[in-house]
Amino acid sequence: MTDLVHLSARESTSEILAALNREGAVIVDSLVTQAEIDVVSRDLTPYLDRARAGGDEFGGFQTTRVGALMARSVGCRELALQSKVNAVCEEYLKPYCDRYQLHFTQAVQIGPGQGEQALHRDRGVWGQYLNRSIETQFSTVWAITDFTIKNGATQIVPGSHLWEADRAPEPNEIKSAVMKPGSVLFYNGSVLHGGGANESEQKRLGVHLHYTLGWLRQEENQYLSCPPEIAKEFSPELRALIGYAKGGYVLGFFSPPVGPGEGKELISPEMLFRDPEAGPLESKMSAEELIRSTQK
Repeated sequence: MTDLVHLSARESTSEILAALNREGAVIVDSLVTQAEIDVVSRDLTPYLDRARAGGDEFGGFQTTRVGALMARSVGCRELALQSKVNAVCEEYLKPYCDRYQLHFTQAVQIGPGQGEQALHRDRGVWGQYLNRSIETQFSTVWAITDFTIKNGATQIVPGSHLWEADRAPEPNEIKSAVMKPGSVLFYNGSVLHGGGANESEQKRLGVHLHYTLGWLRQEENQYLSCPPEIAKEFSPELRALIGYAKGGYVLGFFSPPVGPGEGKELISPEMLFRDPEAGPLESKMSAEELIRSTQK
């Protein structure tokens, strides 16, 4: 039940990518320190203490969830920007997009008595409209507490990202993401997974930070979870990650809703937070590249 691939935090990006491509999921042990995890736990405790449990079987009647983690937790912002995570994410999603973005943020606390969550593929949030040759996301689950078989460690079906869509796993093909605080589970949008059953007396807490292609609709609306008045306090890197950046030549521009003759058109979102005297921003794609891309 526990034989998911575990790699050291010292392993190279290429080693992690190889395991992720082969298995669909991999655990990197002790990627951040206990002190960093303690910050996350302190940030989230007031919200989790007041959160309501889920209202259906999938959400979990003994499970509490808290979103908008970029707005609510300095510690979670650090996890979202963690250098090795982003290095692996960039390489993994690079074949499918010019820019990746933060897709979903949620603290998930599984309480005693919670049963197993149904196994599922996260790419299902976009329905059946995306060809499976396109990998939609790179997901992380950070262990804030111990993840054990008894307390509801995430269940994974290694290799199921390569299966036919309707194949169901045998019991011995389902593995548990057993890991210590500060470790992180990487998995893709096509692998079968779900929360485990908590048969212990303790709550199990994980932080889910998922990344997706810059041209797909995010599951969590980051612009409402982190509107400009909150995002202005973030670093430029974090603002770009949550979507305050263009994904190509014109992808994601805005036009300010001002009167006739006031303001400019086709503005990059970064300009919301930028000194207007700083000059234009460079796009990741030129007009010529945009035209060529439509001719492939």
